Amino acid sequence: MTTARPASSRRSRTRANCDGTVYQRKDSRWEAAGYVLAPGNTRKRVHVCGTTGKDALTKLTEKIAASNRGIPVPSAQGSLAAYLTYWLENVAVHQLRENTHTRYTAVARLYLIPGLGRKKLAKLAAKDIRTWLNQLRTTCQCCARGIDTGRDEPRCCAVGSCCSKRLSPLTLAYVHSVLKSALEHAVREEEIPRNVARNVLTGTPRPRRFEPLTAEEAREFLAATSGHRLQPLFELALHTGLRKGELLGLRWEDLDLTGGTASIRRTLQRTNTTGPTALPTKTQSSERRIALPTTCLRSLEQHRNRQRQEREAAGNSWQDSGYVFTRLNDAPIEGATLTRHFNTLLRRATLRRIRFHDLRHSAATLLLGQGVELVVIKELLGHAHIDVTATVYAHVRLRLQRDAIDLLGTALRNPAQPAARPDDGDEPPLCAAPVR
Repeated sequence: MTTARPASSRRSRTRANCDGTVYQRKDSRWEAAGYVLAPGNTRKRVHVCGTTGKDALTKLTEKIAASNRGIPVPSAQGSLAAYLTYWLENVAVHQLRENTHTRYTAVARLYLIPGLGRKKLAKLAAKDIRTWLNQLRTTCQCCARGIDTGRDEPRCCAVGSCCSKRLSPLTLAYVHSVLKSALEHAVREEEIPRNVARNVLTGTPRPRRFEPLTAEEAREFLAATSGHRLQPLFELALHTGLRKGELLGLRWEDLDLTGGTASIRRTLQRTNTTGPTALPTKTQSSERRIALPTTCLRSLEQHRNRQRQEREAAGNSWQDSGYVFTRLNDAPIEGATLTRHFNTLLRRATLRRIRFHDLRHSAATLLLGQGVELVVIKELLGHAHIDVTATVYAHVRLRLQRDAIDLLGTALRNPAQPAARPDDGDEPPLCAAPVR
C-alpha cells in the first residue's frame, strides 16, 4: 500500500502563478523560465540557466523583481557597433550640431568600434569598459591605428622605437562621454536596463593651461593691429572676451552704436556641407547683451564707413551679407582665415604664440586683476553658471587673495610696527575698477 505525501510537501513543491518554472535539462544544467515586462508594455518569456536549480531560480527571481519595478527586459540583440551606427545616423544627427556630430563619428570610428564594437549591447558590462579604457590609456596610437606604417619614413613601432604617443586625459574623457551619451539613449529606448558606462569613473581631467596676455603684451598687440582692416574685431575680442564665432556672427542690426551695446544672438561656424553657417549661440546664457567701450565704438564707426567704400568699389560682386566683419566682397570670414590674420599680428608684435581663444582668457584675466566682480565677468563672457567662471580663472585670483590677506595683516598689525610690504616687482596694489 502506497502512502500519500503530506499536503504540505506537495504545496512546497508547487510554484505560484507568474513565478515561472524550474527544470533540469538533459545536459544536467538547470533552466528557469518566466514572463517579464518587455519594451512596448508587452510580456516576454525569458530563459535563464544555472548550475543548480537554486541558482537558476535566483536569476529568474531577479528578472521578475526588476519587471515588477517597471524595468523592461533588454531587447538589444545586436552588437555595440551596430547600435552606434544606428544612433549616429538616426538620432545624434538630428540633435547635435554638424561639427559635434562629425567629432562623435570620428570617436566611434577610431576608438569605440575597434575596441568595443563586437560586444553585444545587452551584455556590455562596466568591467568591459574599464578594461578597454585602461588599454586605450596605455596604447601607442601610432601603433594601434597604423599611423606609423603609412608614413614615408617610419619613426615609431615600424622601426622598433615606440614614440609613446598616448591619448591625453581630456581625449579619454571625451571618448568616454560619447559612449555614455549613446548608451543613455539606449536606456531611453528601453534597449538596455541601465547605462553601465556611468558606473566607470575616469576621474576629472585637468583643464588645459592657457597663457593669457599680460597688460603690457595686450597693449603691444593692440598697437600691432593699428591700421589693420580687422582692427575693430581684435579690439572687441580683447575688450569684451567674445568668442571667435560670436565675433564673426555679429550683424550690423545687432549693434547699437548710439547706446553703446551689442546683442549676441548667433555664432558663425563652418560646416562640411554649407560652409560658414549662422548657428544659435553655444548655450542659452551665451545669448546676451553687453556694453561696448568707447574705443570700440569709434573703431566700429570707422569700420562701417570703410565698408561702405568697399561696397562702392565692389559693384556687382558685393554679396550684402549684413555681417560686421567680412571679406572685401562682404562674404563671411571663416575662422581659419581669422586665425591666420591673428598669427600674423602676433609675429608683427613679436609676441609669443597663443590661440585666438586666449584673447577671451586675457580679457577675463585682466578684468579679474582690476578687481571686477566674478558675476560681472560671468555675464560678459556668457557663462551658464558662475561656478564655470570661478573654476576656469581660479588661479588668476591668487593676487586678489594676497591683497586680501595683506589687508587683514594691516588690520592686525601692531601700530608701533612700520608698515612694510614685500616688493615683488609686480604692479601697484589693485583697486576695484568701475565697469561701463
